[in-house]
Amino acid sequence: MVIPDKSFRLRNEDVERKWYLVDVENKVLGRVATRIAALLTGKHKPQYTPGVDCGDYVVVINADKVRVTGKKNEQKIYFRHSGYPGGDKYYKFKDLFSKKPEKILELAVKGMLPDNKLKKRQLRRLRIYKGSTHPHQAQQPERVEI
Repeated sequence: MVIPDKSFRLRNEDVERKWYLVDVENKVLGRVATRIAALLTGKHKPQYTPGVDCGDYVVVINADKVRVTGKKNEQKIYFRHSGYPGGDKYYKFKDLFSKKPEKILELAVKGMLPDNKLKKRQLRRLRIYKGSTHPHQAQQPERVEI
């Protein structure tokens, strides 16, 4: 006797995406990044399927008012490499945050996402803005308290 497979598997055509608005003013960077990563991957949904991109759109405002704990403001260093010999670049958190606070949050969320083929597609649904205004009013994003 063969038992039919009753497990649920979400298909790409059945994914319904919502828009969420996250205000990160006076929130800790790492905690915010993990919650945003969960929204982008779709882990908050009951029909979450690991191999299917079922996440939602996330609009982040007030990225310039996010905070870090401890001495990260002075000690944290970001690294990147151009691929050429001697092409390594080091950026202090304080300097990068003063120039591009959106980049800080983007790098934190990028580090929280799983390293697979869906990562680039999920990051495209993340919109980060310095101030409290954003151009996505037409999508009527639902405010999420993190």
